[in-house]
Amino acid sequence: MNSKAWAGKVAIVTGTGSGIGAAVARRLREEGVAVAGLDLAPSSDVSLSLSVDLRDDAAVREAVEATALALGQATILIHCAGISPPGSILESDDALFRDTYDTNVISAVRLMRHVVPGMRDAGGGAVVMTTSINARFATPGLAAYAASKAALESLVRTAALEFSAWQVRVNGIAPASVDTPMLRASFERADDPIAAREANVGRHPLGRLGTADDVAELAIFLASDASGWMTGGIYPIDGGASVTRR
Repeated sequence: MNSKAWAGKVAIVTGTGSGIGAAVARRLREEGVAVAGLDLAPSSDVSLSLSVDLRDDAAVREAVEATALALGQATILIHCAGISPPGSILESDDALFRDTYDTNVISAVRLMRHVVPGMRDAGGGAVVMTTSINARFATPGLAAYAASKAALESLVRTAALEFSAWQVRVNGIAPASVDTPMLRASFERADDPIAAREANVGRHPLGRLGTADDVAELAIFLASDASGWMTGGIYPIDGGASVTRR
């Protein structure tokens, strides 16, 4: 990347307490971008760490305002925060579905509602949403999560068209299994965590789990001027898992 192209830019990144969000924030900082990290947990390697419940519209608005006051207008938004509660359709009650949608989908609406007008006034910007390979595959045992990610992909496409006249680009990235605390927690719920991990690795033709840095590199590209003619796309980063579902 050309660091000069990032000069003076401000980004808001969610989920920066760990995993993909933390890796994205670190890479942006390496490029010289001022980063506001939004998470319920403290964030390191950011310019401004804000404790925010993304289910609270007022809290999101205040965080965006605090970012503008402390760092300047954000023209990059990378949304990595999310939850993945286990549960089949029959096991998942209304409350689980509501909370999953609130955290994974409506939070994205809140963020765009409060960030995109500033991008519009600044002459453009880039929004990157983290969805999942599970948005496009049947995912027994993760019914609410998979459905929420499918909804988020639809939101990406609609937002891309609605914001295009303002030169605000919106894209999504769809990882398969990435070695993060969330994924490791899912293995620990299995009767045999080691076997569960090995089975998951076997679903990826490249023979390994993804890393947070793998995903961060794609997010950085989609947020950069190098992808300036790309909007409305959902880009897999999955070790080949979507080529053949194992």
